[in-house]
Amino acid sequence: MRHRLRDPVTGLLFVLPVLVLFLIFRIFPTLGAAGMSLTNWNIGGEWDVVGADNYVRLWNDPNFWASLRVTLVYAAIFVPLTVLVSLGTALLLNAVIFMRGLFRSMLFLPYVTSFVFAGIIWRWIYEFDGLLNGLLTKVDLGPVQVLESSSLVLPALAVVSCWKGFGYSMLILLAGLKAIPGSYMEAARVDGASAWQRFRSITLPLLKPALFFVLVIETISSFQVFDTIYVMTGGGPAKASYTLIYGIYERGFRFFEFGYAATWGMVLFAIVLAISLIQRRFLGRGNT
Repeated sequence: MRHRLRDPVTGLLFVLPVLVLFLIFRIFPTLGAAGMSLTNWNIGGEWDVVGADNYVRLWNDPNFWASLRVTLVYAAIFVPLTVLVSLGTALLLNAVIFMRGLFRSMLFLPYVTSFVFAGIIWRWIYEFDGLLNGLLTKVDLGPVQVLESSSLVLPALAVVSCWKGFGYSMLILLAGLKAIPGSYMEAARVDGASAWQRFRSITLPLLKPALFFVLVIETISSFQVFDTIYVMTGGGPAKASYTLIYGIYERGFRFFEFGYAATWGMVLFAIVLAISLIQRRFLGRGNT
């Protein structure tokens, strides 16, 4: 018994520091938010238990449903765009032989910059007299008020977030590509398979675990978007970029309704968890 317990206990000791941090900064705050959502906690620290009143209020709150719609539309734009860009750049890097490390560092560089810095740069690009409109004017297609258009603001923000964050997913997919045995590709070439046939029949099936992981983390990221919106649009124009996280920020730090803000947060947590489980059920079979 002592021999059988030695390895699990040793492994537990190695992960214990991270486990403690996870409990302190993840599990306990989540449980605290769940409890706070059942109160009317305010900025003075005063609170009373109100039970499910906050959830009833949220159900009848048009701002919540509008922000949920905006978040879903943003996710529907951002997630496919980021997965495709990450996959494309990973395939290109996998094919590069000369100066691969330099190209990988250059593509990963936006990921280590701050969202605030990225938002300021892209806000200048999108401005009426910015770089984008300067280029569009030269080809008689502009100027376009991107951040002032309700129909263009979400795609524009998705592009910014994709540029900022695709580097991480690119590295995950590149690692998945490196794990594919080269003998498979060589055998396919000998059999006369084209590049598309090799990608469809070999690369894509063997890359499914990495793709599933990337899809899940990018979906979660899309529901947590805040920094870019705070810096670039402030939820506008006319709340066209008013996401769930921005709604939580307003309820908590503008109106100081911490209990109600926690209610928004718990519903967001449930939505993200449900979507992740659905993705695992239908897309992650045998891939995790």
